[in-house]
Amino acid sequence: MGVEITLIHWVYLLFIIGIIGFMLFRRDTTIVCIVGILSVAAFSTLSVSDSISSLFNSFIFAITELLPTILVISIIVAMSKILMKSGINEVMIAPFSKIIKNPTTAYWTIGILMMIISFFFWPSPAVALIGAVLLPVAIRAGLPALGVAVAINLFGHGIALSGDFIIQAAPKLTADAAGIPVGDVVGASVPLVITMGLVTTVTAFFLLRRDMKLGKSFPTVSTETANEKADHSLLSSSTKRLLAILIPLIFLVDVLLMITLNLQGGDATALIGGTALLILILTTCLTHKKKGLEESTNYLVQGFQFGFRVFGPVIPIAAFFYLGDAGFYTIIGEYLPKSSEGIVNDLGVALATIVPLTPEVGAITLTGVGILTGLDGSGFSGISLAGSIAQLFSAAIGVSTATLTALGQVTAIWVGGGTIIPWALIPAAAICGVDPFELARRNLLPVAIGLIITTIVAMFLL
Repeated sequence: MGVEITLIHWVYLLFIIGIIGFMLFRRDTTIVCIVGILSVAAFSTLSVSDSISSLFNSFIFAITELLPTILVISIIVAMSKILMKSGINEVMIAPFSKIIKNPTTAYWTIGILMMIISFFFWPSPAVALIGAVLLPVAIRAGLPALGVAVAINLFGHGIALSGDFIIQAAPKLTADAAGIPVGDVVGASVPLVITMGLVTTVTAFFLLRRDMKLGKSFPTVSTETANEKADHSLLSSSTKRLLAILIPLIFLVDVLLMITLNLQGGDATALIGGTALLILILTTCLTHKKKGLEESTNYLVQGFQFGFRVFGPVIPIAAFFYLGDAGFYTIIGEYLPKSSEGIVNDLGVALATIVPLTPEVGAITLTGVGILTGLDGSGFSGISLAGSIAQLFSAAIGVSTATLTALGQVTAIWVGGGTIIPWALIPAAAICGVDPFELARRNLLPVAIGLIITTIVAMFLL
């Protein structure tokens, strides 16, 4: 499994370390990433014109990859605006106010609901469903929007996605790479997912409550939707009650369609986005009557303004990290060694080949490989590599292949699937109106503690 580590790899790794350092010190990393793209392209092509062109091409690639997420977030925000403007949202959230009465019940109720829905449909559509309905309730109960984003993020993109017990796309990839049955990986991942989930969510909640008691501020990037003033003269009380019942039922039909048609991931997200768009148009026409057509466009424009304002700072950063995977070939070209599996995967393999072969080091290495391969913000791109390396280590030191494979899977998805990589957690951040970088920093310590404890637990399970 030897790989050739070139100067391109070292340049990329140097900038990764720099970016992480800037994030830890709460400095903006956009310009660093742009310089990183330019540097990697320059060392690859040895051409000034090609390097500058690669910089622009990297932005195009990043926007293309992020566009589905930008669209669904923009439409959800536009729908939320008309629901709040018409007063429908107040009626719709009233029943939840009886359950969610304080920050504690808000955090755990939202988190558990997010986890359950994400098990069946993956987190992206679940973010839209949970965020649009329960965010206002949680804020009224005293939980900051950032706390809502943390709960949605850790329970959905963390616990549910890393285990993937129902859909089993993640364990299938890792199991195939490791040459073992999917059931073995699923079984081995259960204690690791439980450990990681409990440690991260409890730690995050403790830190959140501590900061709330200390009176720390929790800034948002946009409070437009949250502060939208309802005009109760636009709709009658009976119409608002009817729509408040009808809209959740429509989304419930979406859930049933996802089950019956086996819609997951992007397909499920598209269904939610299309439904939200139809609800936006219907509700706007009922609310604004003769001005419904013009106002529908106005709400859509506001939604897109919000979406691109939130995603704008993230595009250069995502562009840099996409270079670490297959994006390199699209953006820059065929400049890596023929045996390369992408820069971050190559670095992961190199890490695995230079460490001594013991059970403890094996567990630490799989965690390290998971972290490295998760840096591209996908979570899934490197889990096949984790399975392959787990097979190598288990054969060499005689430990459980399934446990090592599950550890690599859990680590890669927690890091890259959307808890500490800013552009991967944008759906939760955007729906809640918080800065994705602030959310990433908020998640960093709980996830780091969780990875350490989960790795130690894996050592005992080997």
